[in-house]
Amino acid sequence: VDKTIIGLITVADLDDLESDHFDLRQFEGFYKTQERQDEAEVNLSGEEPSRETTSTLEEQRETQMTETPPEKHNSFCIKVLLTDQRSDLRSVESIQYLFQLFPHLDYCVLTSLPSCNEFGFLQNFLRVPTGPTDLSPSELYIFHRSGLGRMEVRKAVGSDRPAVSNLVKDLSCDQSLLQDLDSFYNDPYAVMLQAFVAQMDAQIVGILIIKDEQDTDYLRAHYNIENFISFSQHRPEEHAHVRHFVLRPLLRLWSQPFFREVLRLAHKSCLYYRTYPRHYRHQVSCVNPLDFVLDCAVPISPRRQIIYPLEELGNDAPSRRLTEEQSPIMSLNASVLQLKATLWLRVDFDCSNTLIVIVVGICKEKVIQMRPHLKFNNLTLISTRGFPGDYDHEDMGFLSTSHAYNSKDLAKMHFNINVVKGKMVRIDRKSKYVLVSGVGMVPYDHLILCTGLQYRALNPTVKNKEGPIKKAQLLRHSTKHTNARVVPSNLFTLNDVHDCMAARHWLCANFLDQSGNAVIYGNNIDVYISVETLLSLGIPGSRIHLVLPPEPAVCALPNSVVERAVAAAMENAGVHVHRNFVLAQMSTDTHPDPLTSVTFTKDSRPLHLQCGVFFNLSCKEIDLDVLESIQKSFLVLDDRLVIRTTFLTNDPAIYGAGPLTKFSRWYRSDEWSHANFNSKEVGQELADALLSRLDPALQKLAGKSPKETRLVPIYRRAKIQGGKLPGGFNFLHVTKPSPTKLKCPFQPSTEIVTGGETGDYFCIKLNHHGVVETIICLSLEPLPVSNYLSLYGKHELLLGGLLRSHRQGEIQDLYSG
Repeated sequence: VDKTIIGLITVADLDDLESDHFDLRQFEGFYKTQERQDEAEVNLSGEEPSRETTSTLEEQRETQMTETPPEKHNSFCIKVLLTDQRSDLRSVESIQYLFQLFPHLDYCVLTSLPSCNEFGFLQNFLRVPTGPTDLSPSELYIFHRSGLGRMEVRKAVGSDRPAVSNLVKDLSCDQSLLQDLDSFYNDPYAVMLQAFVAQMDAQIVGILIIKDEQDTDYLRAHYNIENFISFSQHRPEEHAHVRHFVLRPLLRLWSQPFFREVLRLAHKSCLYYRTYPRHYRHQVSCVNPLDFVLDCAVPISPRRQIIYPLEELGNDAPSRRLTEEQSPIMSLNASVLQLKATLWLRVDFDCSNTLIVIVVGICKEKVIQMRPHLKFNNLTLISTRGFPGDYDHEDMGFLSTSHAYNSKDLAKMHFNINVVKGKMVRIDRKSKYVLVSGVGMVPYDHLILCTGLQYRALNPTVKNKEGPIKKAQLLRHSTKHTNARVVPSNLFTLNDVHDCMAARHWLCANFLDQSGNAVIYGNNIDVYISVETLLSLGIPGSRIHLVLPPEPAVCALPNSVVERAVAAAMENAGVHVHRNFVLAQMSTDTHPDPLTSVTFTKDSRPLHLQCGVFFNLSCKEIDLDVLESIQKSFLVLDDRLVIRTTFLTNDPAIYGAGPLTKFSRWYRSDEWSHANFNSKEVGQELADALLSRLDPALQKLAGKSPKETRLVPIYRRAKIQGGKLPGGFNFLHVTKPSPTKLKCPFQPSTEIVTGGETGDYFCIKLNHHGVVETIICLSLEPLPVSNYLSLYGKHELLLGGLLRSHRQGEIQDLYSG
């Protein structure tokens, strides 16, 4: 530039490529065959192939199925690439000169280390994805000669239909696209559709069908769109959403100009694209490749919605057009991505570091926040049940909920995530890989362990079951667990939604019409929710036995009012409650399956119960495979995985979060751990800690990192617990984070209570500053949970002088007040 050297590029023929690590089938392995040359000549001519030509090509394909194609490389490789950072974006101009050096080759190949973030030159290349278990030490990027051509974008015409049909023939929703295209041809104004095609060298290489957006008010009310645009600057008719989008995979460079030109021709300024969860069966949009759309768009987070009592408000209620959920095609299950011309001026970064998140069941930690300018290419989730958003999270009962995420929230997180379904059995810190059962080795650059704690199968080993034993022996043996080799089909250890679904289906198929007992063992809120679930399925209370082990330190229910209401409901239903018993023996017949009886013991007498189904909800511990993996990898373990306040373990590449972990004794705060805090807040802090190392934008702004202090972090969000208790009570408990062993002095508080044990109980506890720090709800009516959660942390004066009004007798019912 101006007679100044700004870079150096050396190229050579591609001699060898570790093709086993990459899926090169769509590029035919970078080999040029005679068949491809003949097809290219026909396609470039712009004419439809004749029957004779088609039959000749088919004969050549059949012949090449049995014959080995000639190994003639069709690519060259960039060996060295050096550019001035200030002129990085202009380095793409050199690509056309590289192809002039190799006029007979179609592909330009470039490899880079995963730790190298994408720069301006690489953003014009197509990244070839690898599998999560691939051990390749490099990333592969390719550029096809067709990217040097000139793209023409125009409105679709009737004669384009055969070419479009050929373009989308191998896609899943091709018929939906063709139907909309026909509707556009017949009456575009009636269906409010516009169709545009991209053409290169007289060939149709892409199509985009958009539809006028009729729900801008709904989107504006439910999503934070105004974080990116000002609605006053865009007329209503300038909004549209992407109905279908197809572009040849090798033309990634042209995806953004394609959208920009469509916006100009259609006289639109904003495009929206709705994404759907993987389990959604009624997908009608044909989008391929999806990455091209995601690269050009920014994700928009949803707004918190107020739940209005519409019938009580009457004419004063907001429009139902804004409050009611849309049809399944436009439901809130869909997250919104916005494509706007001015947003394309931002600088994006692609992070190729291999980031692995290991969970058991459902991960409650939000590991990666939405960053519009940052895209993760190698984000892998290892889970025993797969991605938690792959199925509907209906209220399956049995377990309590923290109201952190629902199926709609999880559905927005599955993009660019490689999911490995399996269980971690080993960590190799030296070679940086994780061994997953049934899958193999999964390499990583950064590893996050947030497996949490799980209920585990019990190992009843208490002797002298026929007589009384000492209380110390009861407590000692109540925590023993094991992984049984043969698990009876009627023994359920519930840890996630998948387990609850399996238990519910088994009960409906094998237990409802039988006469055996259902035994629930444990001493926490989950056992009471499980009792209500069994009652709701139609199981008589006389067949349900609730056995509570002696765990005085565990407070299952928040106060005496809730305890009395639940006890009365179980008594009225005829549920048998046995307190302070420890499991001593599980008995089967001659075969290990099914479980036929269980024996419990106490200080005074044993308890023998016939068992048709057994639910184990006793003590939560670290999964044995996870525990063994941590121990054998020499990560510091002190009953829990030891971490610092920065989430790092003793390995700088391994992070830990959640109930699995505890803070190092260096902080002298054994009473605090992640289990005491809101899991969603912990996940966001973990994301910030990771992004400070991975986000190039933050790395440039960050100065010298401050010295680590001896203080544990302060988390302020509430701990939330909810579920449905016996009697049909909807239960919600919101409280501030508190230490495991309370050491702080007593602080005076004020309670505002209405209702009682009849199903209208509402308790708000204010601290000595008048701030809401505890909320307890017990109601027979459904609870607007999001409304009540917004009360936490507010001063009572912000709630209309709540304390004064209550003392004056103006509030008789907090639900209606």
